[in-house]
Amino acid sequence: MNTFFKGTLLLVIAAFIGECVEFLINLVLAKELGGHGMGLYMTILPSIFLLIILASLELPVSISKFVAEKEEKYHYSMLKHAMVLTLVFSAIVLSLAMVTLPYIPVFDDYHPLVRWIVIVLIPIISFTSIARGYFMGIQSMGRIAFANFLRKAVQLILLVFVFQLLEFKIQTSILIALCTLVASDLIVFGYLGYEYIIQYNKLKRKPASYLSGRAVRQNLLAVSLPTTGMRIFHAISHAVQPFLIKAALLKAGLPAAIATEHFGLMSGVALTIGFFPAFIAHSLLIVLIPTVSESYAKRDINKLQTLLQQVMKLTFLYGVPVCIVFYYFAEPLTHIFFESTAATAYLQMLWPYFLFHFFLIPMQAYLIGLGLVKDAFIHNVWSTVISFLIMFVLGSIQTLQMEGIIIGMNMGAVLLALLHYVTICRKVGISALGMKTVKHVL
Repeated sequence: MNTFFKGTLLLVIAAFIGECVEFLINLVLAKELGGHGMGLYMTILPSIFLLIILASLELPVSISKFVAEKEEKYHYSMLKHAMVLTLVFSAIVLSLAMVTLPYIPVFDDYHPLVRWIVIVLIPIISFTSIARGYFMGIQSMGRIAFANFLRKAVQLILLVFVFQLLEFKIQTSILIALCTLVASDLIVFGYLGYEYIIQYNKLKRKPASYLSGRAVRQNLLAVSLPTTGMRIFHAISHAVQPFLIKAALLKAGLPAAIATEHFGLMSGVALTIGFFPAFIAHSLLIVLIPTVSESYAKRDINKLQTLLQQVMKLTFLYGVPVCIVFYYFAEPLTHIFFESTAATAYLQMLWPYFLFHFFLIPMQAYLIGLGLVKDAFIHNVWSTVISFLIMFVLGSIQTLQMEGIIIGMNMGAVLLALLHYVTICRKVGISALGMKTVKHVL
């Protein structure tokens, strides 16, 4: 447990600093792009993140799980085969992107170079994934924490420097913002790549056991494919969500420009503020995947039960107070970005969405560690379908509009959290009511 909490604490501290930087990044973007420009920026991001997920093949998750479960003597052979797998997959994704991206209409409202920025990201993300997965697996959280901070710090420095130096039109400003994103990922690629090569050469000099390429691919893809499928579905749903929201608002009678602006206020302001404390949940996720995987491989039921209880208590202890702060201090928080009463109301209404997501993130790591990725995927499908249906129906009502959208978002988060929690409790032998241990065999 000591290793778990030390790793978590390190990541939380680094992530807190990183989130402060991220907050400043969004503040700079909000001031530079304005409400409409922020809406356009937030609309394109989910589509870009979808391609990033495809490029990574969720190798950080599968490699970290493999490394945590296997002895060190197998790591060198696994990494060799993982490199070949990444090279082949990256080439395939890159080829498909170059052929299809020019014809995807989502990019039509943006600068023509945005498509090529996305293409440049693919190999960077693909090969950085191997290093991330390995360092997560050996629980070298210092490197992961520094890489996460470095990425955001570089992006902020570049944004401030460029926007202070020159003024641009909206399309060019969005392009510049995306270029800083690529540049920061490139710096992280250089840092993690350098550290990875050092560790790889150390493994090369140690006694090693050979693993067949087929065995490694089966082990990695058994985790990567369903996890990627879940992330793709999640990314697609987030890419569709802006258009669903705008369609509902248009049906409710709002003009297109106003609908885009309100989506920008919710996504760029309310969600940015609300997900600020999620750095704690993401830190837990990074540490939980290898920890739960190792405990599950050893069938250590007591550790799994105790760890779940501690994670739920920790999430409750920080999640509830921050949601209270968001509700009662929504006005001064949102006015840091824009003086908008709408943004204030959205932040107050979204507190259930934030609170249940703080629980969802570590629970997703638990499901991955327990080998229940398919269950997590099914849960995501059901909750998203129901959430989108409620969002569109209620958002189309003239008297509700954005309030109806937010009700649907809250309902989806609550449903998904309950499905994840009940499934984990059944697997590790904990009663959903009262958190009492019950007899169970993994």
